[in-house]
Amino acid sequence: MAERISLLSPDFDFSAEVERAKNALQEGRIIIAPLEHGYVFLADAFNHGAVKKIHVLRRDAVGVAAQVLIGDVRTARGIVADLNPTITSICERFWPGLLTINIAPAQGLVWDLGDARALDLISIRVPGAEFVREVALASGPLAVASASLAGVAPKRTTSLFPALDSDYAYLFDGGELPEGEASTVLTVRDSGLMLTCPKPSLVLILSNYKAKTLRLLPFSYRN
Repeated sequence: MAERISLLSPDFDFSAEVERAKNALQEGRIIIAPLEHGYVFLADAFNHGAVKKIHVLRRDAVGVAAQVLIGDVRTARGIVADLNPTITSICERFWPGLLTINIAPAQGLVWDLGDARALDLISIRVPGAEFVREVALASGPLAVASASLAGVAPKRTTSLFPALDSDYAYLFDGGELPEGEASTVLTVRDSGLMLTCPKPSLVLILSNYKAKTLRLLPFSYRN
């Protein structure tokens, strides 16, 4: 039976619960925890069985890849092919927060995020949610997907997850989460950058990308 742990309880021991979450993940188990605007399934990104279970619970289509949460920019350097100074500066400016980077993974990573390593990009982010960020720092990269069926809006409350209690180890309950904008997505390719924002007016395509000459365009908000 999964255990529900309230992040809002006055008796909540932050360090002890980060350790508890880390141990469960390292044992190949799934946990449910809150991000900024929705509850998510989390698994050790390098545990093929746990990542596959997330996809099964969500009824994802074959080939759908989980995104990856990390604890800091330093971790990103270990899992991507090239985090050049320009992209590093963007990450340092907007992380932790709602900025997802689509970027080529490092060669030789022994993981399968759901795409059998067929895709040429991975999606990484340092979350603004402190508890999950600290769990990622403690345990390493985490595969993440919304704790809802594929195509269904993220759940902002801890009810009716598409999973049995036996499917996950812990539910870390952060109460009802606020509504909010989706993450901005920056896609990094040799040919250029594509910046996709929640508001259509802020969608920018940066062509002829060169790391040494890229000018960071105005970015007027940060969640």
